[in-house]
Amino acid sequence: MDLTIHIPDELAGDLAAAGGDLARRALEGFALEEYKSGRLSKAALRRLLGFSTRDQLNGFLKAHAVLDDLPTMADLEGEMQDLRSLGL
Repeated sequence: MDLTIHIPDELAGDLAAAGGDLARRALEGFALEEYKSGRLSKAALRRLLGFSTRDQLNGFLKAHAVLDDLPTMADLEGEMQDLRSLGL
């Protein structure tokens, strides 16, 4: 599927002046938000962005300050129960 977005010329010039491929930046921004919202899996994100390795994807996520493998509330509650069972 191809997707077209309209950017007014006066804004497109400013955005393009920042450097890099504007279309690629738009794709990356869109893909990143979809991933962060949970609508894209890591595998789908990697495919959408055309990365051939997980390391490339992990580098991309790190560069955009997306932290993975953070503990969930369930993880933290389990840790608290373990500590309580130890008398701590």
